[in-house]
Amino acid sequence: MTEAGGGPLTGLLVADFSRVLAGPYATMLLADLGAEVVKVESPQGDETRTWMPPTRDETSTYYLGINRGKRSIALDLRDEADVAVAKELARRADVLIENLRPGGMAKYGLDYASVAADNPGLVYASISGFGSTKGAHVPGYDLMVQAVSGLMSLTGDADGPPYRAGISIFDVMAGKDALIGILAALRHRDATGRGQHVELSLLASAMSGMVNQSSAYAAAGVVPTRMGNAHPSVVPYEPLPTADNPMVIAAANDGLFRKLVGVLGLPELADDPRFLRNADRTEHREELKPILVEALSAKGAEEWFDLLVAAGVPCGPINSVAGGFAIAERFGLEPVVEVGEGDRAVPTTRHPIRFSDTPVTYELPPPERDEHGAELRKWLGSDA
Repeated sequence: MTEAGGGPLTGLLVADFSRVLAGPYATMLLADLGAEVVKVESPQGDETRTWMPPTRDETSTYYLGINRGKRSIALDLRDEADVAVAKELARRADVLIENLRPGGMAKYGLDYASVAADNPGLVYASISGFGSTKGAHVPGYDLMVQAVSGLMSLTGDADGPPYRAGISIFDVMAGKDALIGILAALRHRDATGRGQHVELSLLASAMSGMVNQSSAYAAAGVVPTRMGNAHPSVVPYEPLPTADNPMVIAAANDGLFRKLVGVLGLPELADDPRFLRNADRTEHREELKPILVEALSAKGAEEWFDLLVAAGVPCGPINSVAGGFAIAERFGLEPVVEVGEGDRAVPTTRHPIRFSDTPVTYELPPPERDEHGAELRKWLGSDA
């Protein structure tokens, strides 16, 4: 085993017993930051290997998008010899992350209490759908959590059916929450020498991640409802039609509203008592919207985009994903990085964080199932 180079987490060993999305996304981000990640798969492999189309060279792009930077070993945890390999990996690891159903790792002697007895400095992260207590028996998938958390009740037109978000939003949030928890626990370990058990659930991430909508209920007892693309507390903050294509306008404070109506040639609206403050605009949204729509009909979305951005008004065209990549390129974000060489080169999406002194590393392409199994078994059987 060789250490990855350059990243801020270089030297950390991560034992990844997770599968599908939340855990593998978190461990990919750890690998990007320089950690050595060992992906432990069943003999059948991670489910996302089979989630296709779309594919690249007959490999699922879903799998490719969340598994770069890792080494793969296939272990059958029903096999005593393979369990011994898994335990040795856990004994050497700085971080272990798993998302079996709560209690599932205990069947193999790989639960936190068992592993920490031999490795007290281990940071052990467990991701579940609904927690490890009264919701432990409920299997957790993002779609379920979007439904039961209330998110779907907020997504869609007011008079239409509820919709799921276009991505597995709470898997992604839980993956990032796992990363936050792991890094915090590592900081604590640096200070004390002690690891700890970090627990999180998709539902807890959902409750936190719905931010203002969650706060409306928790702080005021208000049950939010679907409003299409409108915002419950900020106006204008939604897509609006232009002479050709719709565009999003986010004039989220009084100063931005004044700039917006100035560009639209309607400066008097900023002093209209109905629209003077954001609270006034929210109350009179149905009066304001047609005035803005009529003014926007004079030009197309791209022309308005240039004019409004020049004035400092947040706005943007409603792009396809291809358009999103194009605008990221236009703004110098270089959203695609190629990992691997030759036939193994895979274009993937760039890590979202940039560091001035410890750059993100992209050492390994997403591994084939058990690609590094022989190498890892030899290493784990040594006295290293």
